[in-house]
Amino acid sequence: MSDRAALLKGIRVWLAFFVVCLVLSGATAFPLVHELRWTEDLLRALSVPDHLPGLMDWIERVRRGLDTADADHPFLLYGTDWLAFAHLVIAVAFYGPYRDPVRNIWVVEFGMIACAGVIPLALICGPIRDIPFWWSVIDMSFGVFGVIPLYVVRGKIKRLEALTAPSAPPAAAAAVSG
Repeated sequence: MSDRAALLKGIRVWLAFFVVCLVLSGATAFPLVHELRWTEDLLRALSVPDHLPGLMDWIERVRRGLDTADADHPFLLYGTDWLAFAHLVIAVAFYGPYRDPVRNIWVVEFGMIACAGVIPLALICGPIRDIPFWWSVIDMSFGVFGVIPLYVVRGKIKRLEALTAPSAPPAAAAAVSG
Protein backbone atom coordinates (compact mmCIF):
# COMPACT_ATOMS: atom_id res chain seq x y z
CA MET A 1 0.00 0.00 0.00
CA SER A 2 1.35 3.41 -0.93
CA ASP A 3 1.89 6.18 1.63
CA ARG A 4 -0.98 8.11 0.09
CA ALA A 5 -3.36 5.14 0.31
CA ALA A 6 -2.30 4.40 3.90
CA LEU A 7 -2.87 8.02 4.94
CA LEU A 8 -6.25 8.12 3.22
CA LYS A 9 -7.29 4.89 4.93
CA GLY A 10 -6.16 6.20 8.34
CA ILE A 11 -8.01 9.47 7.80
CA ARG A 12 -11.19 7.63 6.90
CA VAL A 13 -10.98 5.25 9.86
CA TRP A 14 -10.49 8.12 12.33
CA LEU A 15 -13.29 10.14 10.69
CA ALA A 16 -15.65 7.16 10.81
CA PHE A 17 -14.84 6.69 14.51
CA PHE A 18 -15.48 10.39 15.19
CA VAL A 19 -18.76 10.39 13.24
CA VAL A 20 -20.03 7.26 15.01
CA CYS A 21 -19.29 8.87 18.39
CA LEU A 22 -20.96 12.12 17.29
CA VAL A 23 -24.07 10.28 16.07
CA LEU A 24 -24.30 8.17 19.23
CA SER A 25 -23.83 11.25 21.39
CA GLY A 26 -26.61 13.03 19.53
CA ALA A 27 -28.99 10.09 19.29
CA THR A 28 -28.94 9.64 23.06
CA ALA A 29 -30.55 13.07 23.45
CA PHE A 30 -33.83 11.87 21.90
CA PRO A 31 -34.92 9.31 24.58
CA LEU A 32 -33.53 11.35 27.48
CA VAL A 33 -36.36 10.72 29.94
CA HIS A 34 -36.28 6.95 29.49
CA GLU A 35 -32.47 6.81 29.46
CA LEU A 36 -32.27 8.59 32.77
CA ARG A 37 -34.79 6.23 34.34
CA TRP A 38 -32.77 3.24 33.06
CA THR A 39 -29.55 4.83 34.29
CA GLU A 40 -31.00 5.40 37.74
CA ASP A 41 -32.22 1.78 37.92
CA LEU A 42 -28.82 0.50 36.78
CA LEU A 43 -26.94 2.64 39.29
CA ARG A 44 -29.16 1.38 42.09
CA ALA A 45 -28.59 -2.23 40.99
CA LEU A 46 -24.83 -1.58 41.09
CA SER A 47 -25.06 -0.10 44.62
CA VAL A 48 -23.77 3.26 43.40
CA PRO A 49 -25.79 5.18 46.02
CA ASP A 50 -23.66 3.52 48.72
CA HIS A 51 -20.37 4.51 47.09
CA LEU A 52 -21.14 7.76 45.25
CA PRO A 53 -24.10 9.40 46.97
CA GLY A 54 -23.42 12.77 45.33
CA LEU A 55 -23.69 11.23 41.86
CA MET A 56 -26.89 9.46 42.81
CA ASP A 57 -28.39 12.64 44.28
CA TRP A 58 -27.61 14.45 41.02
CA ILE A 59 -29.07 11.69 38.83
CA GLU A 60 -32.25 11.64 40.96
CA ARG A 61 -32.55 15.43 40.78
CA VAL A 62 -32.14 15.47 37.00
CA ARG A 63 -34.59 12.56 36.60
CA ARG A 64 -37.20 14.37 38.71
CA GLY A 65 -36.69 17.50 36.63
CA LEU A 66 -37.05 15.60 33.37
CA ASP A 67 -40.12 13.73 34.65
CA THR A 68 -41.72 17.04 35.61
CA ALA A 69 -40.83 18.62 32.29
CA ASP A 70 -42.10 15.58 30.40
CA ALA A 71 -45.40 15.52 32.31
CA ASP A 72 -46.10 19.25 32.59
CA HIS A 73 -44.03 20.96 29.88
CA PRO A 74 -43.00 18.40 27.24
CA PHE A 75 -42.19 21.19 24.79
CA LEU A 76 -39.05 21.92 26.85
CA LEU A 77 -37.63 18.56 25.77
CA TYR A 78 -37.92 19.74 22.17
CA GLY A 79 -34.64 21.56 22.84
CA THR A 80 -32.86 18.23 23.33
CA ASP A 81 -34.42 17.01 20.07
CA TRP A 82 -32.72 19.94 18.35
CA LEU A 83 -29.47 19.14 20.15
CA ALA A 84 -29.66 15.60 18.78
CA PHE A 85 -30.46 16.91 15.30
CA ALA A 86 -27.47 19.28 15.42
CA HIS A 87 -25.15 16.36 16.22
CA LEU A 88 -26.52 14.44 13.24
CA VAL A 89 -26.17 17.42 10.89
CA ILE A 90 -22.60 18.08 12.02
CA ALA A 91 -21.82 14.39 11.48
CA VAL A 92 -23.01 14.68 7.87
CA ALA A 93 -20.56 17.56 7.30
CA PHE A 94 -17.68 15.13 7.91
CA TYR A 95 -18.55 13.33 4.68
CA GLY A 96 -16.64 16.14 2.92
CA PRO A 97 -13.26 15.35 4.49
CA TYR A 98 -14.00 11.62 4.21
CA ARG A 99 -14.41 12.06 0.45
CA ASP A 100 -11.70 14.67 -0.17
CA PRO A 101 -9.65 15.33 2.98
CA VAL A 102 -7.23 17.92 1.63
CA ARG A 103 -9.92 20.06 0.06
CA ASN A 104 -12.21 19.79 3.10
CA ILE A 105 -9.71 20.11 5.96
CA TRP A 106 -11.66 23.16 7.07
CA VAL A 107 -14.45 20.86 8.33
CA VAL A 108 -11.95 19.08 10.59
CA GLU A 109 -10.61 22.43 11.83
CA PHE A 110 -14.18 23.63 12.40
CA GLY A 111 -14.78 20.49 14.49
CA MET A 112 -11.64 21.22 16.51
CA ILE A 113 -12.85 24.76 17.19
CA ALA A 114 -16.26 23.40 18.23
CA CYS A 115 -14.57 20.95 20.62
CA ALA A 116 -12.59 23.82 22.14
CA GLY A 117 -15.82 25.80 22.51
CA VAL A 118 -17.29 23.10 24.76
CA ILE A 119 -14.96 24.17 27.58
CA PRO A 120 -16.00 27.83 27.96
CA LEU A 121 -19.64 26.87 27.41
CA ALA A 122 -19.51 24.39 30.30
CA LEU A 123 -17.58 26.80 32.52
CA ILE A 124 -19.97 29.69 31.86
CA CYS A 125 -23.35 28.02 31.48
CA GLY A 126 -22.80 25.25 34.04
CA PRO A 127 -22.85 27.59 37.05
CA ILE A 128 -25.68 29.65 35.54
CA ARG A 129 -27.79 26.47 35.23
CA ASP A 130 -26.78 25.17 38.69
CA ILE A 131 -24.79 22.24 37.23
CA PRO A 132 -22.28 20.73 39.69
CA PHE A 133 -18.70 21.51 38.71
CA TRP A 134 -17.76 17.82 38.48
CA TRP A 135 -20.56 17.37 35.92
CA SER A 136 -19.23 20.32 33.92
CA VAL A 137 -15.86 18.56 33.93
CA ILE A 138 -17.56 15.51 32.40
CA ASP A 139 -19.12 17.77 29.76
CA MET A 140 -15.76 19.40 29.05
CA SER A 141 -14.23 15.96 28.55
CA PHE A 142 -16.37 15.58 25.41
CA GLY A 143 -14.51 18.50 23.89
CA VAL A 144 -11.13 17.23 25.06
CA PHE A 145 -11.69 13.67 23.86
CA GLY A 146 -13.46 14.86 20.71
CA VAL A 147 -10.51 16.94 19.58
CA ILE A 148 -8.08 14.00 19.79
CA PRO A 149 -9.27 12.11 16.69
CA LEU A 150 -9.67 15.40 14.82
CA TYR A 151 -6.12 16.42 15.71
CA VAL A 152 -4.85 13.07 14.43
CA VAL A 153 -6.91 13.45 11.25
CA ARG A 154 -5.66 16.99 10.66
CA GLY A 155 -2.04 15.81 10.95
CA LYS A 156 -2.67 12.99 8.49
CA ILE A 157 -4.39 15.39 6.07
CA LYS A 158 -1.39 17.76 6.24
CA ARG A 159 0.93 14.82 5.44
CA LEU A 160 -1.37 13.75 2.60
CA GLU A 161 -1.36 17.30 1.28
CA ALA A 162 2.45 17.34 1.28
CA LEU A 163 2.52 14.04 -0.62
CA THR A 164 0.04 15.19 -3.25
CA ALA A 165 1.29 18.78 -3.68
CA PRO A 166 2.58 19.32 -7.19
CA SER A 167 6.34 19.72 -7.33
CA ALA A 168 7.62 23.08 -8.50
CA PRO A 169 9.34 23.01 -11.90
CA PRO A 170 13.16 23.19 -11.61
CA ALA A 171 13.30 26.71 -13.08
CA ALA A 172 10.73 28.01 -10.61
CA ALA A 173 12.48 26.33 -7.71
CA ALA A 174 15.80 27.93 -8.71
CA ALA A 175 14.18 31.37 -9.00
CA VAL A 176 12.66 31.04 -5.53
CA SER A 177 15.92 29.97 -3.88
CA GLY A 178 18.07 32.45 -5.79
